[in-house]
Amino acid sequence: MTRIKRLFRIAWVFSKYRLDEFIPLSDLPPFLRVLLALAPWHFFPQPKHSRGDRLRLALEELGPIFIKFGQILSTRRDLLPDDMALALAHLQDRVPPFPGSQAQAIIERSLGQPVGTLFQTFDSNPMASASVAQVHAATLLSGQSVVVKVIRPGIEKVINQDISLMRMMASALQRYWSEGRRLRPMDVVEDYEQTIHDELDMQREAANASQLRRNFDGSSLIYIPEIFWDYTKQSVLVMERIQGIPVADTDALRAAGVDMKVLAEKGVEIFFTQVFRDSFFHADMHPGNIFVDASNPQDPRYIAIDFGIVGTLAPEDQSYLARNLLAFFRRDYRQVAELHVQSGWVPAHTRVNEFEAAIRTVCEPIFERPLKEISFGHFLLRLFQTARRFEMEVQPQLVLLQKTLLNVEGLGRQLYPDLDLWSTAQPYLEAWMRKRIGPPGMFKALKEHLPSWLEQSPEMPQLVHDALLQIRDLNRPTGPDQATLDALQRAERSRQRNLRRTVLAVACIGGAWLTTQQVDWQSLQTIPVQGWILLAAGGWLLLGRSRSEL
Repeated sequence: MTRIKRLFRIAWVFSKYRLDEFIPLSDLPPFLRVLLALAPWHFFPQPKHSRGDRLRLALEELGPIFIKFGQILSTRRDLLPDDMALALAHLQDRVPPFPGSQAQAIIERSLGQPVGTLFQTFDSNPMASASVAQVHAATLLSGQSVVVKVIRPGIEKVINQDISLMRMMASALQRYWSEGRRLRPMDVVEDYEQTIHDELDMQREAANASQLRRNFDGSSLIYIPEIFWDYTKQSVLVMERIQGIPVADTDALRAAGVDMKVLAEKGVEIFFTQVFRDSFFHADMHPGNIFVDASNPQDPRYIAIDFGIVGTLAPEDQSYLARNLLAFFRRDYRQVAELHVQSGWVPAHTRVNEFEAAIRTVCEPIFERPLKEISFGHFLLRLFQTARRFEMEVQPQLVLLQKTLLNVEGLGRQLYPDLDLWSTAQPYLEAWMRKRIGPPGMFKALKEHLPSWLEQSPEMPQLVHDALLQIRDLNRPTGPDQATLDALQRAERSRQRNLRRTVLAVACIGGAWLTTQQVDWQSLQTIPVQGWILLAAGGWLLLGRSRSEL
């Protein structure tokens, strides 16, 4: 019964804001067009707001879960027109706080002790209230100031109910709308479901915060508050309370004497460090989650909070993304097109020449403008929109990355309008690529893979033996096979030879490493000749090993 009432409520709001205009009638089957033409929403007056504002207002009226969905949908610029995405980007959580007594009860139930025993002080009036949780100020028995984040009571039931309805509507769109399959509304709802359920787990958010804190331990770029694990459960998170200036309060930052250029450039460096060094990035870096430590105005430091959404990139995505960006910097559109095909972002049957021409058409007008006037985030958006014409499927990891980059770039230009993100990013990417493909990267790869090579070597004869036995059983079910015995002997000799090659290769590469200890990795030309010789010998031995295994 509750679900039916909720469905009627959604239908009422849908009609009130005349969201029927979003339905592509021409793409629907005739019987649905007739049904929708007789629908009751035609009796409602046409609202005066734009379509984006009408969608935003409807989501706000439907409550916190739809608001959160609208916020996430606003990041899907690959699916929505710009005007609608911009309207949804203004969504704010207009959720009244729940009583402090309920928050206290959740804390006591989760931690198993009274609030008076757990904390020296606890403020029952919330500091902030959002869709999923609200935050209270407290003091630990040690005197440490903390914030206590508490999940909204009953929110999981509401989420599951609303997601069930969203899935039903998305399924209808995907089935009856000609563009439905390409835009994949079911995938959008599933992404949202995963995100919202991740945000319901405070232990997951705490783990994200701990990882980021470890990645930036002692850094002058950004500070991540400490998590107090003894007080953190699935419904409750206790974190160090930070003191800083909200990053959106530019007047306060200027009054504190903060060097805005340095602050903006640090934001860019933080983003690329998270993406390419750590492959683990804070994916919700909007102004409400970022503060500034202005204790040293000439060297300010960011402070981040709210770690419910993080992104990661696989090593191959990291590499393809960096090579794509560097190719853009050099206007090598052919390589950009080829990289998209090689990475699988566009189908293998894509005509590279046509794709290259389309990319050039998008990029050349942009590059004719001064670099400081070019939006890096919107540039990627245009690229993804172009690639969509060539059947590029939605890449969730890249969409999240683009959303984060848009936040970072918008924040940077708000702080320092002359920010040149391109010139800030290019040296970092070039240094990262040199490190990845140079000797340090080779040593790192060797260090990672050598143990598994050595571990598998003793098992190779048995694996070969088992495989040959299976072949013998298929082809000659009875009787000994001299060829099989010969093959086993050859396999054993090959194993011993490969083991010797591996040991020699490690010795050579180790020698190369010793000869290059004083090398400046920014300039590969300074590597001594003997280092290259030893490195080449090690590589040749490993190559010989791999060939002998084929």
